[in-house]
Amino acid sequence: MIEYRYDVQLLIEGKDLNEDKINDYIIDNFEGDSLLAVGDDELIKVHFHTNKPWEILEYCSTLGEIFDIVVEDMVRQSNGLKG
Repeated sequence: MIEYRYDVQLLIEGKDLNEDKINDYIIDNFEGDSLLAVGDDELIKVHFHTNKPWEILEYCSTLGEIFDIVVEDMVRQSNGLKG
């Protein structure tokens, strides 16, 4: 069974971005797992499994421009369907 249904991936482009602060904020404020927040002060890649992908998108959009957004339904994928 998949505990967190959606795989969220995106890039954040901005200024003075801090991957550690982004990582800590997501861990402290959102339910999910498999978090990856890596990059530099101008570009961060975020990967996160959650049941509320809109919350991650909303938060990340406050940090800069978000793009290359992918939200995949892992339950559908596990059933052989397009995610």
